[in-house]
Amino acid sequence: MVSIADVTATPGPDLLTPDNCAVLFVDHQPQMFFGTGSGDRTAIINATVGLARAARTFDVPVVLSTVAADSFSGPLLPQLAEVFPGHKPVDRTSMNAWEDLDFVEAVKATGRRKLVIAGLWTEVCVVMPALSALSQGYEVYVVTDASGGVSPQAHEHAVQRMVQAGAVPVTWVQVLLELQRDWARTETYGAVTDVVKEYGGAYGLGIVYAQAVIGAHAAG
Repeated sequence: MVSIADVTATPGPDLLTPDNCAVLFVDHQPQMFFGTGSGDRTAIINATVGLARAARTFDVPVVLSTVAADSFSGPLLPQLAEVFPGHKPVDRTSMNAWEDLDFVEAVKATGRRKLVIAGLWTEVCVVMPALSALSQGYEVYVVTDASGGVSPQAHEHAVQRMVQAGAVPVTWVQVLLELQRDWARTETYGAVTDVVKEYGGAYGLGIVYAQAVIGAHAAG
């Protein structure tokens, strides 16, 4: 039993922080989006770019990866590439990114053991590296709204499979706010609220309204 004396004002080990995680974007490419049918594709793009902006805001290391970019799937989502100019994706032939040495080395180079993963399709190119990383002792957080499968069932069953193996399902806004955690952190406050206003839908409009009515420093 934990006593009051043992409680400290520090983040628990399960929380994502800018210093303990990396974000992996797997196969957000045109051909993969063409086959995505688990949800609105525009919403998935929005969530993917929102997640990317969250990672950039907090200087979280990222790994970008594509599969068969030149021969089948096409280039990385342009909106995603724009967030990380000059960051070359790891292109693979394997459906399981974890079976590609360059990809695994890129993940290792981040030095992080908490991996936040999003990609297309959930039931193939997300579930396989997620299960592989879990088996090697990594903690995996799957960003479900920045991922998509060929059908609602395919996406949901893949998420269930990863959860049963120990992965944690999250959303892109959840990741963003978990990294911020305190609106008194002024060094990232403005950037975070900008991301929410641009990609956060009704939540973002709420911030626009609050700042217009209450003032520029209205909390999220």
